[in-house]
Amino acid sequence: MLRWALGFFIVAIIAAIFGFGGIAAGAASIAKVLFMIFIVLFLLTLIFGARVFGK
Repeated sequence: MLRWALGFFIVAIIAAIFGFGGIAAGAASIAKVLFMIFIVLFLLTLIFGARVFGK
């Protein structure tokens, strides 16, 4: 999922450089959402993984 977020971020940067504002904004929004989902899943894995393997 982090790879997808990074991909959309790169698309947003390239689109912004070439002046495609709408595409850049859309790709940046998708990248933000995917990154936040990644962070939440990562933290949940850390918390619940520590509980399972900590026994």
